[in-house]
Amino acid sequence: MGERSSTREGFRSGFACFVGRPNVGKSTLTNALVGQKVAITSSRPQTTRHAIRGIVHRDDGQLVLVDTPGLHRPRTLLGERLNDVVRTTWAEVDVIGFCVPADQEIGPGDRFIASELEKIAGKTPLIGILTKTDLVRPEVIAERLLAVHELAEFAEIVPVSAESGHQVSLLADLLLERMPPGPPLYPEGDLSDEPEERLIAEFVREAALEGVRDELPHSLAVVVEEMTPGKVLTVRAEIFVERTSQKAIVIGRGGSRLKDVGTRARTQIENLLGEKVHLDLFVKVAKDWQRDPRQLRRLGF
Repeated sequence: MGERSSTREGFRSGFACFVGRPNVGKSTLTNALVGQKVAITSSRPQTTRHAIRGIVHRDDGQLVLVDTPGLHRPRTLLGERLNDVVRTTWAEVDVIGFCVPADQEIGPGDRFIASELEKIAGKTPLIGILTKTDLVRPEVIAERLLAVHELAEFAEIVPVSAESGHQVSLLADLLLERMPPGPPLYPEGDLSDEPEERLIAEFVREAALEGVRDELPHSLAVVVEEMTPGKVLTVRAEIFVERTSQKAIVIGRGGSRLKDVGTRARTQIENLLGEKVHLDLFVKVAKDWQRDPRQLRRLGF
């Protein structure tokens, strides 16, 4: 995951990843630590599909954050491949942050992940992270911290709120303490090593996920087909769904939903790139792509 060469005095650098079941705040926490949006967030499960890296630059070190999909019991080939991404990442990082939300009780999904993490116990330091503490009362936080303590062997457990920023810098300290001595792995100013096309595709997918029925998010994929420079950068992106009925949902009456998706995504893309963007969106049907190995490869999985 990167070459280490000569070491600055006292400088540490390395890789950390956040694990947890879907929708526990891993992407929001990544963005809060980096200080800019590099991972998409949504109230829908399976929002994150790639191990997006965010890079935290500090005077005393550099943290490379790997934001994995939520580990879950898979029902499709796509689900199996997302879980493979998670397990491969665990084997490559210097520290793992196990995220559990303060606004929900410990459940079977958390215990399933804890049992999976036991397989690498002793090899990789594990930090328990109680997320979304801004949503609950202090006495609930205390109860949840005790429950998290029972889940696994943690080196540290820290309650945080990515929304308010509460203890986010403390979490960065705890992660960095467990990194090996080494020089920066990425140049100053880099916030992610994801290709621009993938980040743009993720922003389009995030916008398309908002306000749709529960079953639709799992069926959405986005591919950036073309980026044409000019006075205004032209981006052509294709949104893939599995059924014709889903295509109608994404487009909306008279194209109203698709227009709204384009407006929201374009704002995020312009913030990322720092230039004006013309965004062309097209919706296509790729029948049952989540279960088709050939189509999964075509869509980047």
